[in-house]
Amino acid sequence: MRIRNAMTALGLVAMLASAGYATTAAAAPSATANSAADTIKTFDGDYGITNDNGFELPAIPIQKVKPQFRRQIVAYKSDEAEGTIIVNTRERHLYYILGNGEAMRYGIGVGKQGFSWSGTAYVAWKQEWPNWHPPKEMAVRRPEIAKYVDGGMNPGLSNPLGARAMYLYNDKGQDTLFRLHGTPEWASIGTAASSGCIRLINQDVIDLYSRVLPGRSTKVVVIQ
Repeated sequence: MRIRNAMTALGLVAMLASAGYATTAAAAPSATANSAADTIKTFDGDYGITNDNGFELPAIPIQKVKPQFRRQIVAYKSDEAEGTIIVNTRERHLYYILGNGEAMRYGIGVGKQGFSWSGTAYVAWKQEWPNWHPPKEMAVRRPEIAKYVDGGMNPGLSNPLGARAMYLYNDKGQDTLFRLHGTPEWASIGTAASSGCIRLINQDVIDLYSRVLPGRSTKVVVIQ
């Protein structure tokens, strides 16, 4: 059974817009770009048709995705603990620290200019096949989605949050309104196309989700 509308009382939103961010986070540390990191293992065979919780995700034409944005294990030096997530928006990469000088690297889509955020947070909770509740400010710009502000869009293949969502909170326990989530728009990976959140190919966000244990120990560093 898929989770349909957990914690709606929080008024969760998925796509950040001109509403801005309700809370602040600690400044993110600087980092050296790792785009040219040596690849240790690739996962090009994992992008086929995927049956998940009653939904059938279509296969991704992975050869149309640039190699650097496909899931792979890379050599990655970091002082962060195993299990830390590092989002490098300049590279369009998300790194999940595996330890021993390695990380799982995923291609991402990032927010358009003006909808960016950086800092340190943690994954407070996560959800499979989430509902989407766009903020009212987004509905003003896009009246066609106004009907989803209160009732939300049900989970599905066209839902902007995709197959999984992970919700980031700051060190005060406040919702940053920043999400790591899937997307049906695989061609947007590697671009600045979202309204602020970090999007991954659905097959990739399912993999990342399986690795993440919610709680303050799951640190997320977002670097602009």
